[in-house]
Amino acid sequence: MTEADRPLGTPRVADNLDLVGKLYQRSVYPAVREVADGRRLKWPLVVDLDPTTLCDLACPECISSGVLHSGQFSGDRILELAHEMADSGVRAVILIGGGEPLMHRSIGKVIEVLHGAGIRLGLVTNGTLIGRYLDELADMVSWVRVSMDAATRETYDIFRPSRRKTSVFPQIVGDMRRLAERKAGRLGYSFLLMQRRDAEGRVTESNYHEVQLAGELAKDIGCDYFELKAMLDADHFTVNQAAEDTALVEKQWKALGTIEDESFRLLRSSNWMAVRSGSDPVQHKDYAACPVAELRTTVTPNGVYICPYHRGNPKGKLGDLTGTTFAEMWENADTTAVDPRSDCRFHCARHPTNVEIGALRERTGPVELTDDFDPFI
Repeated sequence: MTEADRPLGTPRVADNLDLVGKLYQRSVYPAVREVADGRRLKWPLVVDLDPTTLCDLACPECISSGVLHSGQFSGDRILELAHEMADSGVRAVILIGGGEPLMHRSIGKVIEVLHGAGIRLGLVTNGTLIGRYLDELADMVSWVRVSMDAATRETYDIFRPSRRKTSVFPQIVGDMRRLAERKAGRLGYSFLLMQRRDAEGRVTESNYHEVQLAGELAKDIGCDYFELKAMLDADHFTVNQAAEDTALVEKQWKALGTIEDESFRLLRSSNWMAVRSGSDPVQHKDYAACPVAELRTTVTPNGVYICPYHRGNPKGKLGDLTGTTFAEMWENADTTAVDPRSDCRFHCARHPTNVEIGALRERTGPVELTDDFDPFI
């Protein structure tokens, strides 16, 4: 079966966040082995693509505030780039930001080009423009993850206010329902735990109390999964919480377990698992280069970066696509420029994968592989 013949949705939703397990897929492992042996790849397998840095929401806690509203690819260039990726060995593209990816006026054509080339597509979106691109999202995208972070209009408007000055929460929920009815791929409801505090450190605003209600709404909408994530500071470090707040979340999570089934999965990010266990926000690493940077890269209008954590960081910049092709940029990219020991002290989702690839260097003999189930490594 060719990639183009596979059903759109990844079949093992419960393993979405198992980044180590994904290394041992039959078509992925050869590239992983090359990286483990210290060789460069001709192409990354996965690209995080920021079509634009524009966004129609005005979220005060936006982790991308440092790069927001700093430009976008021209319509001609992003279509050229889509064709360059279509002609490469890239297996999957995640449309993300930096900004709201669906705000780029050429995004529908980009989706068509990449899907037509057999490249798997994922989308991280705020959901405000789902209705505009319902056909493309339903028929051509493997998964859509909507950043909701609330279960009610009141809480949503506190943390995700619209630049339109009116709440977009009811519209997004309605459009998610429409997508759920038609989708060939997967639909996810993302919940980022957030709190605001006053000068004395007292919590003034929180969405922690809506975890259970949000999970129930996600299932009612027709989502395939509900994902819980921990709050990060501006430098991507996890923010440990008071014991009673963590307990409140875990109590709701346990209650949600009663509605989980084969068609609806509950996922917890690695950063929340670190917070709930009280782990040190500083994650120590003993390797001098990030192996995953060779497998996956981040393309933005303002440059290509080693990963999303380093968007806008000159040290993490691999190249620029303004006057060069994707192939030329990648050939000349130095994916070892960032030293995780000093430059990536935050809790990184890639860390277990990097440790696994490092261990592969010392491993000899046959390796047990699995059938392909998810190219988004």
